[in-house]
Amino acid sequence: MKIILLENLKRVGAIGEVIDVKKGYARNFLIANKKALYASKENITKVEKIKTELSKKDNEKKQDAKKILERINRKEYKIEKLCTENNELYGSVKPTEISKLIKEIDNQEIKPSMIQPIKDIKSIGKFKVKISLHSEVDAEIIINVASSETIR
Repeated sequence: MKIILLENLKRVGAIGEVIDVKKGYARNFLIANKKALYASKENITKVEKIKTELSKKDNEKKQDAKKILERINRKEYKIEKLCTENNELYGSVKPTEISKLIKEIDNQEIKPSMIQPIKDIKSIGKFKVKISLHSEVDAEIIINVASSETIR
């Protein structure tokens, strides 16, 4: 299905680009979230007219992302969880927990979908976590998982 992108998307394309994607991805994600339009002649001319405006909005989002990057990049966040004797957690540390932690400590609104742990956090230790703030701006934080108490 041919669509026109309304914003820059990582690994997909740039604003105003006409691309071919699967129907489900186009309908259920891109068009539903107002990230794209169907590639009709009217929509193509419409997007050409508002392309500069869309680029301006994208630059604003990028600037906001850079401000957040300055506040949280390379920062270490500590989280305490219950663990076993061999330092394995009961469950794991999920992106929603990391999002809440950043909100509490730095008062920064970060969606769990932006958070990508490099590997699953299922034990005690320090873990690098990548946060995709914008298609061109990525932050990296460290999650330090400590034991709140050991259950025997």
